[in-house]
Amino acid sequence: MLVNKYQQRVYWIIRRMLLNHEDTNDVMQETFIKIWQNIANFRQQSGLYAWIYRIAINEVYTFFRKKKRLRNLPTTELKEEMLQSLQCDPWFDGNQAQLKLQEAILALPKKQQMVFNMRYFEEIPYAEMSKILDTSKGSLKASYHWAVKKIEENLKDN
Repeated sequence: MLVNKYQQRVYWIIRRMLLNHEDTNDVMQETFIKIWQNIANFRQQSGLYAWIYRIAINEVYTFFRKKKRLRNLPTTELKEEMLQSLQCDPWFDGNQAQLKLQEAILALPKKQQMVFNMRYFEEIPYAEMSKILDTSKGSLKASYHWAVKKIEENLKDN
């Protein structure tokens, strides 16, 4: 039931961070395995979706760490590889403008990427983001503001 209800939302949480369909499917599978293994530990202090979202983000970070370590790549090369992978991905149906936006998002620090994706693409309210990320609303608003500014600058320069 959890997979049926949350599969699409979890897919897009992960996809916006990884950009690649195949990697997204792998991380999504790991996410649902973690959810299944830990559902008994869910404390209902935050909503179920917030808990699932947090697990998905943690799995994305685990994926990045493993990939960096296995391939021994600096972060900049990893980001370039992700963009190239996106361009070759048959599941990516975006145009040049969407590709530029993804490039600008990738240039952000991880926290700003996450906050931008949550707010811009998923329209998650700051109160809910605060629960998911265990961060104050003010900090999230500032992160989003700076993310938007950096993306605007990046798009103007390129």
